Amino acid sequence: MEKKNLVLLLLIIYSFVACLAVSPTSFTDENALLAFKAHITFEPSNVLATNWSQGTSFCNWVGVSCSRRRQRVTALILPNMDLTGTIPKEVGNLSFLGFFDISENSFHGHLPDELSRLRRLKSINFSFNVFSGKIS
Repeated sequence: MEKKNLVLLLLIIYSFVACLAVSPTSFTDENALLAFKAHITFEPSNVLATNWSQGTSFCNWVGVSCSRRRQRVTALILPNMDLTGTIPKEVGNLSFLGFFDISENSFHGHLPDELSRLRRLKSINFSFNVFSGKIS
């Protein structure tokens, strides 16, 4: 095999393996964000409805920040957007989430136990929402 073709083949194999290594976690984060969006019942500005779509990388969605190296969600910042809804258990799958701010909205219901899995969480702001129940 020609040296040029061998190098090309090795690059293709490396790219394929890299995609396999990243994909499952990226899909987990994207699915968690889409579940979060699906639990929003009122959004007057329509920002999430139009911006949060599978046609663009979730790292480019409004209010979402990702790590550069791994493309994992590190922050979900959506304060004062007049959002109404609940927090789904899938948010607990955002294992790299460090900052979570949904203050000054109208989220309600119980906080899912799965939020306790967010070991990297440094800052959380749920103020001025209408949550009920106890935090486990």
